[in-house]
Amino acid sequence: MLIAADTTSWYIGLALGLVVVAVAVVIVSTILVLAARISRQASTAVDAVETVEAQTDGLSGVAKINDSGVRILQAARALRKTAVGH
Repeated sequence: MLIAADTTSWYIGLALGLVVVAVAVVIVSTILVLAARISRQASTAVDAVETVEAQTDGLSGVAKINDSGVRILQAARALRKTAVGH
């Protein structure tokens, strides 16, 4: 009788161990599937960012245009002061 009870404990322990291992396998498998999906999405995002970067490269002469705009603004302010008399 004692041997049967001891053997039952072993079976229960083995069954619980198998359940724990099965749950761990499911969790790791889920993580791997999600990691693969994230990797594909990241590749797509990198390609999209490179496309956007190529389409939005800086225009040549922007600094010159900004400088001209500042000069025009300064000239307009000076003209306004002269027109108003202050």
